Amino acid sequence: MGEPRMANTNWQCPDEWKEWSEWLAAGLHARNRWRLPVLLLGILFARGRRTVTTWLRAVGIRHDYADYYYFLAAVGRKTESVATQLFLLLLRELPLPQRLLAVIDDSPTKRYGPKVEGADIHHNPTPGPADQKYLYGHIWVTISLALRHPLWGALALPLRAMLYVRRKTLPTIPKKRNWKFHTKLELAADLLEWLAKLVKQAGKTLWVVVDGGYTKLPFLSRALTAGVVVVGRLRKDAALRDLPPALRPGR
Repeated sequence: MGEPRMANTNWQCPDEWKEWSEWLAAGLHARNRWRLPVLLLGILFARGRRTVTTWLRAVGIRHDYADYYYFLAAVGRKTESVATQLFLLLLRELPLPQRLLAVIDDSPTKRYGPKVEGADIHHNPTPGPADQKYLYGHIWVTISLALRHPLWGALALPLRAMLYVRRKTLPTIPKKRNWKFHTKLELAADLLEWLAKLVKQAGKTLWVVVDGGYTKLPFLSRALTAGVVVVGRLRKDAALRDLPPALRPGR
């Protein structure tokens, strides 16, 4: 048997990765922003369950791991700033078309334990072989940028997500969080207005694809006000009507 290979401790990130990481961290506090590139590497190389613990383990953080948890809480309060930096980075690095296509949907993430704040029982969109109709966890309303990769075809790049907490779940959240109830439609409209503003500043147009759950007035009215073209599916009980007949000239 050969001798075990030693890890290359002199390895460094590619210059582009380092530049992109520092760009994303630009809006964070100068004292702690250096931690974000470390976490991004952990996310990239982590194995097994995608948890903060596996991220830190992947980059060899074993002693001051608590500081990273506090740092993530601070990042969570500045997700809009980081997401804005991410979108501006995409505009700079990718040959994006004039018309951008966004996708909005709500995605569940499984959680474990009875005391996970904001978690509840939700419908499982991917029941799998076990036919699990429900799961316990969080629901995230997510907006992604739809692109076509030359090798991998169509894919979606998640830009930003907002946590949806059911009204009946609110009493389980400590009052110090100052959490307020918002419907999925309101969260989706907030995300769309945020992206529409950035797209307009870049001189591009924005379309968004949604499923039937979002083709409702609270979302559609705000989307149209933002100047976004909405592509969706009508509800199966939607009332359909023909266009009015054309009027004769002068009437």
